[in-house]
Amino acid sequence: MTTRPAAFLDRDGTLIEDAHYLSDPDGVHLLPGVAEPIADLNARGLLAVVITNQSGIAQGLLTEAQYEATRRRLVDLLADRGARIDASYHCPHHPSVSGPCDCRKPALGLYERAARDLAIDLAQSLFVGDRRRDVEMALEVGGMGILVPSTETPPNDVHWARTHALVMHSLAEAVAYWMAQLRD
Repeated sequence: MTTRPAAFLDRDGTLIEDAHYLSDPDGVHLLPGVAEPIADLNARGLLAVVITNQSGIAQGLLTEAQYEATRRRLVDLLADRGARIDASYHCPHHPSVSGPCDCRKPALGLYERAARDLAIDLAQSLFVGDRRRDVEMALEVGGMGILVPSTETPPNDVHWARTHALVMHSLAEAVAYWMAQLRD
């Protein structure tokens, strides 16, 4: 089976404002400038895949149906701006409530599932987000990890990324850099 690279994108703090346990689709607000780089990925035939931890589900702060409604709202807002998310995966667990799992970032479970589902080459893929847990798996699989800090990013995550990954100012900058590095 032929595999292809993908851009794995964190949701909260990377694509939308981090509203902490978002349960209402009306609370989904795109961050400035995120639709354009996703549209650029789409135009180049590259996959845009959202991977997100949603521990509020395990904690009873939101339901699967509420998560699904916010996911659909994100898809609709991006579509209104000419951008498409090819797939979304979420971890509904929280270690203190549901115990350990293989899908909570930084674990590889959801990435490996996406790779199987969509024939993705993880070693050629981009891992971008506003937290260390969003990008550190790039080290394990040989991909490119890029931290795009938000107001919620811990300083230690930025320090770690400067040593082990890359730090860029925007999703647009991260996507453009990665696309320029892809092997043809």
